[in-house]
Amino acid sequence: MTETVLDGMLDLLLGGACVGCGRPGRLLCRACAAELPVQAAPAWPTPVPDGLVEPWAASAYAGTPRSMILGLKERRLLSLAAPLSRLLAIAVADELPRGSLVVLVPVPSRPRVVRERGHDPTRSVTARAARSLRREGLDVRVGALLALDRRVADQSGLDAAHRAANLAGSMRVRAGPMRRLLQSSPAVRAVVCDDVLTTGSTAREAQRALEAGGLEVVRVAVVAATPRRSAVQDLGLLAKGT
Repeated sequence: MTETVLDGMLDLLLGGACVGCGRPGRLLCRACAAELPVQAAPAWPTPVPDGLVEPWAASAYAGTPRSMILGLKERRLLSLAAPLSRLLAIAVADELPRGSLVVLVPVPSRPRVVRERGHDPTRSVTARAARSLRREGLDVRVGALLALDRRVADQSGLDAAHRAANLAGSMRVRAGPMRRLLQSSPAVRAVVCDDVLTTGSTAREAQRALEAGGLEVVRVAVVAATPRRSAVQDLGLLAKGT
């Protein structure tokens, strides 16, 4: 059975359409999937938060990757977690030195938001990325090591300075999981994982909390970064449809 016929049947049965091009059928058609990035690159925000480790992104937050992220987070299109995890895995592993255990630490979501959505997209995408990286021979695991320590205001509409002030001190390490991790693997390195990098304030706060708990943070890895500087485009990170 051809892809066209199969996708037509899926559209009739499920009412689905590709989030990239709108073609009826699969949530991500083969053509759009084939155009997703296969390499990551550093994606520094502007301005750069003081002390932020190098952030890597697989794509710009635009086009098909943006639609995939929103589809998973806001529309609960759960099958998009798999292709998003492949993009996150690229951002984690591209040019990352090997040799010791790497723990992928998803940025925590507010419990109320997780309850409303019925799932935690960042955590599920990070877990899938870890599984795929282990299959490629990377010594990696997922550690839900962070928790929100206080309420923060809605970030939408805030500039970089106000986002940083809003998030300062908002995260803490979960003492039990952190202690067990460090006891079992003293040389462990951490990668902070998230779906989107905007100002870098969230990633920097996650990094601060992990370092305060005694963990070395070597990278921030995200699926996509907002195209806040021309270098993002120069590096070929602009997604299809922009």
